[in-house]
Amino acid sequence: MKIVFMGTPEFAVAFLESLHASRHQVALVVTQPDKPKGRGQKLTAPPVKEKALELGYPVAQPVSLKDPGFHDLIREQRADLLVVVAYRILPDTLFPLARFGAVNVHGSLLPKFRGAAPVQWAVATGEPETGVTVFQLDKEIDHGGVLARAVTPIGPEETSADLFARLREMGRETLMRVLDDLEAGRARPEPQDHGQSSPAPKLKKEDGKLDWNKPARYLHDRIRGFNPYPICYTHQTGAGRVLRVHASRVEPAPPGMIAMYDAVRLGVTMGPDREILQAGQVRVSADRHPLVATGEGWLKLVEVQWEGKPRVSGPDFINGLQPAERENLRFE
Repeated sequence: MKIVFMGTPEFAVAFLESLHASRHQVALVVTQPDKPKGRGQKLTAPPVKEKALELGYPVAQPVSLKDPGFHDLIREQRADLLVVVAYRILPDTLFPLARFGAVNVHGSLLPKFRGAAPVQWAVATGEPETGVTVFQLDKEIDHGGVLARAVTPIGPEETSADLFARLREMGRETLMRVLDDLEAGRARPEPQDHGQSSPAPKLKKEDGKLDWNKPARYLHDRIRGFNPYPICYTHQTGAGRVLRVHASRVEPAPPGMIAMYDAVRLGVTMGPDREILQAGQVRVSADRHPLVATGEGWLKLVEVQWEGKPRVSGPDFINGLQPAERENLRFE
């Protein structure tokens, strides 16, 4: 088949490589315009553009997808299919310009997690499984008929970064299967159950703010889900310093200690051999990690980073504190 490929980030590069290695023909690669990057604000090409030029494909970088000149360019390709992977929302006026319209590779089991960040929200909300969906594009976002799905479990300690790598490989295989089905006339799109849809909006920095009144498992899932971006963070009470949390574990309570919410729920009172801690208060675990009381249970901080400083392990973080600071440390 003759294909116009549309994508921008590193995630989409692998799909372009798969198409290049297949019997299908890539007529044109469409990607975002170059953008200023870094301290020098040097114009930088998106990863898909770099790979397309390396492979010898012509590249288009339209500012507006509604531009009549861009429509003419797509029409001139006489493509069988538009293949979209991590690009932009297409105007539906583009769909009739290819014989089979347009298909998208989406990083969730649609209709769950429609939107810009499906992988991250699946992890951040503690989903036990996710996958990839190849579907036909229509006028609404992530709404069209499903052509194929592939399912995978999400490990209890897995991050979005881990999951991205696996979904990329699953998506490549699933897309190749869909191309064969379309070409052979076997493709039978299945309507989505729109009543089961859930959102996966674009991530913002403030999504990473940790609320220690939430349960430890909830916080752990957010930390996993928002790695590598935006990375969860908290503030040191009284000092205002920002601590980024790159990795965590849900842990049992340390001996003789109980979180306030757990104490209230269980009817436990303070005693000579028991300390009750407020959400956000920190103690040191037996293996020298910071251990934070939460709204339910305890969260061990495995890898952290003071803003503007290098990432360190939990024990190195503890060793870097003064004894008085270690004793009174609390996050908010």
